Amino acid sequence: MLRQLRRREVGADNPRSLSTHVRGERVRQINLSGHKEVVSAHHSGINSLQVDCTEARYLLAGAADGSVGVYDTQQPTFVDSALHVAKHEALFTVDKSVHLGHIFSVSSVQWYPVDTGLFVTGSYDKNINLWDTNTHQVELQFKMPGKVYAIAMSAMATTHMLVAAGTEDVRVRLCDLATGACTHTLSGHRDGVWALQWSASSEWILYSGGCDGAIRFWDIRRAGCFQVLDHNRSQIEKRPSVTNSASQRQEMATATMGSSSKVGSQQREAKRAKLSKGSLALKNARAKESAVQRQHPGMMSANDRSTAHNGSVTALQTSDDGLHLFSAGTDSRVRLWDIESGCNTLVNYEATRIRAHQGTQLAVSMDSSLLFVASAHSVQTYDIWSGRMHSKLVGHYDNVNCCAFLPEDQELYTGSSDRQILVWSPPKALPIDDEEEVEEEGLKTGGTTVTADEDAWSD
Repeated sequence: MLRQLRRREVGADNPRSLSTHVRGERVRQINLSGHKEVVSAHHSGINSLQVDCTEARYLLAGAADGSVGVYDTQQPTFVDSALHVAKHEALFTVDKSVHLGHIFSVSSVQWYPVDTGLFVTGSYDKNINLWDTNTHQVELQFKMPGKVYAIAMSAMATTHMLVAAGTEDVRVRLCDLATGACTHTLSGHRDGVWALQWSASSEWILYSGGCDGAIRFWDIRRAGCFQVLDHNRSQIEKRPSVTNSASQRQEMATATMGSSSKVGSQQREAKRAKLSKGSLALKNARAKESAVQRQHPGMMSANDRSTAHNGSVTALQTSDDGLHLFSAGTDSRVRLWDIESGCNTLVNYEATRIRAHQGTQLAVSMDSSLLFVASAHSVQTYDIWSGRMHSKLVGHYDNVNCCAFLPEDQELYTGSSDRQILVWSPPKALPIDDEEEVEEEGLKTGGTTVTADEDAWSD
């Protein structure tokens, strides 16, 4: 730390490097919070969590009993003076008692990207609801043909208000909040869609993961997907292909050298004809190759059946810079993909235990250094680029279903089937007043500071 401060003072480091370093160290020390607690208002398991992207303050939670709650992560409801723990109760909850409320499990929740006045929920009752946080009422409802497993809205969209919906139907549907109708569908998956994620660099690009094990890239302005990820296609295989041009040149050189000394005019003409035929065949081959490259990758029969996981895709999450995509599947594997090339980076993440009957949520730290994966009753923390497990967060009594990371405070919120929402945060710094009290006590005991676990009379 002192070295970082010194380099910052002399101007050797970027002005933001110190804050980035401190935040990264805080995230790596994350553990179950002893000073902050979210009081769950739900009577069933928590399926989905999200922190709003405008104020980074309000936590939205959807539960299996059909209820949805909103929590303030900054302002506690009250403070337990005996335990010195800040309690955060729900600001409000909506459930099946509200008109047009969900009667079955809420599978996915999503804040409106512009402000916190609206949020969207998807449920197993085949409905997608748009809620008003001021009136706590449903303002708009979309009827889906099957259970809704996932919904997503683009955080950078400026020209559309589309909600992407993944259901047990094979099609991904786009619902327009401005018109109240489904604009169009995206067909390509062969089974239900469990995971959806919008691109962090374009408001028109959508990623989807289905129970068929496929991850598809869509440009919603055109028909068909333009990329299907294949776990067998890696960046190692992307090497320049050996063309026949070098061999053709060698044949031409040897042919001309031999013909000048041994062959006559007739043999020269025959070889020239042969070379012309070879060059013509080479041109045709190159033309066919370019035609194949121009063809839509997602429309090719071979690529169309590619799979990213040997099981259902349960979660998708983009990195902070939007250049990489994380995916998790029921094959208990987590993979890191290069979005530009569509290749598997082959980062080997240690084994996880991912639930096989519903979608989950991944979380990434603000500097894209750590990945949080729900694995059975715990949350496993991985180093993104090496794949090594950094820590294992244990605290829930049942399967963990979702994770949400709050970058401002370096806090992680997790929801589980045990109906609890746990807060994981870095160690709390000692307040200045407490430090002064400890120093005064140290002076009274002979100038040496005495900690809580030590006595004042031993040698």
